[in-house]
Amino acid sequence: MPTRSARSPIPRLLTAAILALALLTPAAARAQTEVALSLPEARELAVYALNAGKPDLAIQVAEGLLQADGGDAVAWFVIASAHAQANRPREGRRAAAQAYRFSPPGPDRLQAAQMAARMAYAENRYSLAQLWLRRTALHVASEEERAQLAEDYRLLRRINPWAFRLQVDLSPSNNVNNGADTALQIIDGVPVIGALSGEAQALSGLIGTADLDLSYRLRANATSATTLAGRLYLQRVALSDSAQEKAPRARGSDFASTYAEAALSHGFAVGAQGGSALIEAAGGESWWAGTRSYRFGRLRLERAWLIGSDSLVRLSGSAERRFMAFYAVNDARILGFGGQFSRVLGNGDRLTLSMALRDSQAESINGTFWSASLRAAYAFDQRFGPLRLSAGLTLGYSDYPEYRSGYFMVPGGRQDQSVYGDLSLFFDRLDYAGFAPMLRLRSGRKTSNDSRFDTREITVSLGIESKF
Repeated sequence: MPTRSARSPIPRLLTAAILALALLTPAAARAQTEVALSLPEARELAVYALNAGKPDLAIQVAEGLLQADGGDAVAWFVIASAHAQANRPREGRRAAAQAYRFSPPGPDRLQAAQMAARMAYAENRYSLAQLWLRRTALHVASEEERAQLAEDYRLLRRINPWAFRLQVDLSPSNNVNNGADTALQIIDGVPVIGALSGEAQALSGLIGTADLDLSYRLRANATSATTLAGRLYLQRVALSDSAQEKAPRARGSDFASTYAEAALSHGFAVGAQGGSALIEAAGGESWWAGTRSYRFGRLRLERAWLIGSDSLVRLSGSAERRFMAFYAVNDARILGFGGQFSRVLGNGDRLTLSMALRDSQAESINGTFWSASLRAAYAFDQRFGPLRLSAGLTLGYSDYPEYRSGYFMVPGGRQDQSVYGDLSLFFDRLDYAGFAPMLRLRSGRKTSNDSRFDTREITVSLGIESKF
């Protein structure tokens, strides 16, 4: 098919023009009633007709080529281009898909995918256009083409009322159940030392997660948008042999969780340029070990300010009610407050500081607590070989005014302190159709005045994320 590359199988069109002029003269028509063309000559004639603004003639000639060879990529591309010229995007997209199918990898397949994406866009089938843009990512050859592809994809994302995100991770961990790092239970102020079961201790294994987000923009204008969204989160666990030896009665399904929610949100511009606000109402359900844990309803408010051209401040507040809980500890009213400051530094790196406060009032004293966390994250703009690097540090504190551990009340309540560090390595040069591997390393520990909640964690997770 015609391409900008020197590797294209179609020669320059001068020969085709001469051939077509000869074929279309009255003298030629009177001299013979049937003209025999070689396949290369027929291809040249089809391209000439296309460039001469004769799409129907181009299709007629190209269909003749397909009778000789149904896998003729050039003929399919001519048909796609002719339908595009005649403003028939549906037929053009289908023909471009065939051209892509029969073209060799490289510039020709790139052009076919680009044509299919343009035709899908003309049909207002934006999700399909995004799919074809991802296929073009398999054949781009330069950084400039990659940058343009990313920009085109971001534009389509803004236009498309549908948004879809799927993140899948596999994470080997030394603590898949958030278990204690000791076999003894020691409570500060209690003179009795208890023994923890194998199930309550840290168990090693493999954690698999799938996080699916799907949303549809109901209405939008230059300053606001209303969106309906759904989320489904799945976590499944496979215990290691050593974990099975430590806890023979435990099964991976004992630590499986599922979370589903639906949300309606309205975002709008407010205040100075770049300022925005959002209000969201959500409801859903959470399961643990195959049993429903609770249902919930949540209201969330958010306000953001753009400071200059490189800084963003975001504040949020939420109120959540959990009900129909399997355990009283989850029958709770929860208030949350969060803040975030993000800044792009002079060297292109990004620094993000965030904090979160949470207050839970539950039917059970063990579910009544307040917590606070601080996080600092740093994303490097500079590449490190084939990857991009980001790192973070999180500090946390929780206080349970009253807490019952087995038969004992913990004197003064329960207090936990935690510190976790994480490192993310995004191998964006190793992408396939715009998807690239992400490797995350997480390590940390939590200490408590009840050793049942003293935990250590080392987790390595491998997932796939989109480049754009």
